[in-house]
Amino acid sequence: MAEESGTVQALPEKPKRGRGPVIGAVVVVVLVVVGLVVWLTRGGDDAGAGRTTVKIGTTEAAAPYWTVFKQLAGEQGIDLQVVNFSDYTQANPALAQGQIDLNLFQHLLFLANYDVSAGQDLTPIASTYVVPLSLYSQKHGTVAEIPRGGTVAIPNDPTNQARALLVLQKAGLVALKGGGTVLSTPAEIDAAASKVTVTPVDAAQTVNALSSVDGAIVNNNFALNGGLDPSKALFGDDPKDPTAEPYINAIVARSADKDNPTYAKVVQIYKDQRVAEKVQAESKGTSVLVDRPAGELRDILARLTETIRAAR
Repeated sequence: MAEESGTVQALPEKPKRGRGPVIGAVVVVVLVVVGLVVWLTRGGDDAGAGRTTVKIGTTEAAAPYWTVFKQLAGEQGIDLQVVNFSDYTQANPALAQGQIDLNLFQHLLFLANYDVSAGQDLTPIASTYVVPLSLYSQKHGTVAEIPRGGTVAIPNDPTNQARALLVLQKAGLVALKGGGTVLSTPAEIDAAASKVTVTPVDAAQTVNALSSVDGAIVNNNFALNGGLDPSKALFGDDPKDPTAEPYINAIVARSADKDNPTYAKVVQIYKDQRVAEKVQAESKGTSVLVDRPAGELRDILARLTETIRAAR
């Protein structure tokens, strides 16, 4: 600060020679380092201005369609990071907690059950497909060959378990009291009227269980990952049947993000014919592609949620 008037201020000392260039060089070095750090943290040229990263969880990251999906997303400025989960119980909590942005692995009934159980409001933003839930066996060639008193392994998570019981009822292997519902449990089996007993196991272990049981109900992705041929299944439900509505698979987001424009773009990329062809090939032609408006999916989810709450 300058002193009050009446005093004489000394002129500032003349800079010593050589300091200007040194300071300038230091500034240049700092700017280069900062620029390099920014470049590295942004992922280089491929992650420059206008690019967005979207983390999407699944239980089938090894499926070939993900390669095409990621490539097409990249062409539209979206770096799609696929996060794989080893079982069905992990991807929804990860989404609810913000560890991922979307997930793609579940049908609407599974989602409804999670939302009610966890007090969450995850919501579908797009339909994908319906796949059959099928009965396989390493010991028998037809349903009729399965002996009375035999054992069938079924998934132990509530929604797939109920669907498995309905499949076994259609196959004539079990009878459910009252005809069964989307919430049926093994406790509802009419043992006297049933041909087999069931053993609930983790869905990911149903393929491994085949060696020790007469049959197993196996989810499509685990069947394919386990080397099973869907054409060799002994029985399965019909994905085109109206009763398959609860089993429409979906891309799911947090409710607050249901109108996110970037996620809407991801949905459109998923629906590209090149991705659809890979999905069909991966399922060996068993998946039935579904294109239902997000509003209809949320209506179905709401009805299923009410059904689950009423049953508790």
